[in-house]
Amino acid sequence: MLKFKSILMDEAAVERAATRISHEIIERNNGIENVCLVGIMRRGVPLALKIAQRIAQIEGAVLPVGALDITLYRDDLSAVGDLPEVRKTALPFDVNEKKIILVDDVLYTGRTVRAAIEALFSQGRPSSIQLAIMIDRGHRELPIRADYIGKNVPTSRSEAIAVKMHETDRMQQVELWTQ
Repeated sequence: MLKFKSILMDEAAVERAATRISHEIIERNNGIENVCLVGIMRRGVPLALKIAQRIAQIEGAVLPVGALDITLYRDDLSAVGDLPEVRKTALPFDVNEKKIILVDDVLYTGRTVRAAIEALFSQGRPSSIQLAIMIDRGHRELPIRADYIGKNVPTSRSEAIAVKMHETDRMQQVELWTQ
């Protein structure tokens, strides 16, 4: 049973991190031409929408935002249960030749990102894929790294990170939980 340990980022810190990531995306891509954001369901989607909103404020242009369900691409599907909940991938744009920024809440082993890349390639062939993450907690099992990071939080394997968003949790903060 996990127990609450501390708040790592309050609402204002999450907002600042999203703003910084937005600026970094614009800078690294020399603007936003051919850039699309794809949130990994669940909490990656509201983060992608938040980043798109910031970029629109900065650049005066709206980025396309999609939602990616990776359920059927997971390598632990049998461990998830007999009837995993499959949600609908919604990519309202052609991914071919686009610079795709995958967005998720926590980067841990890298397996979620691997599944997301596989799911994305089933939709087409982007010109590049970059990764924006709110929390990088370490413990990678695959050679995957984030291009944009809200905060690095070294953790033990007995700890858990919970990124809470208004859209899914009625609050916005990052929490540390421990056994």
